[in-house]
Amino acid sequence: MIRFCPPLAPLALLCACQPSGQEEARPFAGIGADEVVHFAGTEPFWGGQVAGPALRYTTAENGAGRTIAVDRFAGRGGVSWIGTLDAADFVIAVTPEACGDGMSARTYPYAALLKIGDERQRGCAWTDRQPFTGSDAP
Repeated sequence: MIRFCPPLAPLALLCACQPSGQEEARPFAGIGADEVVHFAGTEPFWGGQVAGPALRYTTAENGAGRTIAVDRFAGRGGVSWIGTLDAADFVIAVTPEACGDGMSARTYPYAALLKIGDERQRGCAWTDRQPFTGSDAP
């Protein structure tokens, strides 16, 4: 049986519709709490990485980026990090799904959804243990 996922909300981002059953009660374990997670999006260009409680967010205008404190939440269908950037709620949700950036021949193991205040952007993500494949693959 497939369950219905509620509309987009910061923590509901991780719902990731899946078959109902015992396995859905466990938090997502595909990305360890000790892994460095990298993320990137295009048009507009944004990216960064999160390691532990620190997340660095970059944009085309600020390549050096800004670092914010975040809390990690492992939901049933992925992982999110929640913090504040310029008094706006900042959420990055990462879910297991093959992802392409549309600008290279890379394939990433995770899709990323970035929410800053009311603005949403889609991108891709990878970890040091689970790298992307294709051009310039680590």
